[in-house]
Amino acid sequence: MSVELAVSPRGPYSLALSARLAGDATRRVRDGVVTALLEVEGRRELARAAQSPDGTVTIRAPSAAAAGRLRWILALDDDHSEFLRLVRDDSLLGRASRDLRGLRQVRTATVAQSLLRAVCGQLVDWATARAIERRVIRGLCARGPEGLWVAPTTPSLAEAAPSHLRRLGLHERRSAALVRVCRSVELERLHDTPTDAVVRRLERERGLGPWSAGVVCLQGLGRTEHGLVGDLGLIKLLRALRGRPVEAWETAELLAPYGRWAGLASVYLLVGLARGLVPVSTSRAA
Repeated sequence: MSVELAVSPRGPYSLALSARLAGDATRRVRDGVVTALLEVEGRRELARAAQSPDGTVTIRAPSAAAAGRLRWILALDDDHSEFLRLVRDDSLLGRASRDLRGLRQVRTATVAQSLLRAVCGQLVDWATARAIERRVIRGLCARGPEGLWVAPTTPSLAEAAPSHLRRLGLHERRSAALVRVCRSVELERLHDTPTDAVVRRLERERGLGPWSAGVVCLQGLGRTEHGLVGDLGLIKLLRALRGRPVEAWETAELLAPYGRWAGLASVYLLVGLARGLVPVSTSRAA
């Protein structure tokens, strides 16, 4: 039995743009097709998604559960048209919102993977962080077909020895924080917890902070309210805008005007900055 699901995304959506850097140990993006290994209802299933010229995203999977899961991961139903209207004339995001209007944040298959991604990404560049994450997943999780691994779960990370995580490349303090959190809370239950409470819970942990909470909210829970406060790219942007060294906490001021869209604004600022779509010199002069 197989399922084919044709989805018309709500609002502007580009799979190619959104999934441009979505490949990791659990999924692959090749020739416009996203292939993900998902663990649903006790089964490991491969689900695939591709977008046709008319905008329809077709998902093929062995079960409706896997197809629905990939639909959520790709954020197909999360219309961000309100955000695009909000920033249409914004001095920083106006051009980026027009050129990148189909961009959305692709999510991780589990909340546990988003937490792992957060601790791997602290104070290192994107490529190094993704390499560490890949080693940890391959070292702890089951391998499936087509060279993909299942995403980590709260129990699989809770059972890991911090010393093993260190051997896989994760810093000692971050290894301890990851295991400690996974042993104290079932991360999937955070889907039922308000964003503010999630942020407070995570920030109480040594070794975690606003940026880690932002990664979990954006990529693990699909929330847009909490931005990537302290992101190195946003620090670089704010330093250019203010013409002086800045502290990580100051990036919260950069994101504050975007309100409940602060998380998505973080994504647009970072991608826009990388593509030369954020007018740093013009904004600084203004």
